[in-house]
Amino acid sequence: MLRARVQVVEDQKGIPTGVFIPIKVWESFKHQYPDIEDFDENIPQWEKNFIDKRLETINRHPERLQPINTLFENL
Repeated sequence: MLRARVQVVEDQKGIPTGVFIPIKVWESFKHQYPDIEDFDENIPQWEKNFIDKRLETINRHPERLQPINTLFENL
């Protein structure tokens, strides 16, 4: 596996909005995972919307996040 510096892209407020991956690392990923460029084609739009909504909630209320072990203990 190649090791390279990955850069986080931030907006004017310093909030991460993307990631820059060097092309050699991307090519290595594509070699290891041939379908990586198609990974979201099989996800239905309703599921993408659900994930986006959950991420918005997490961003608004990060204090609500709990370790998964806490969930398992409560079950």
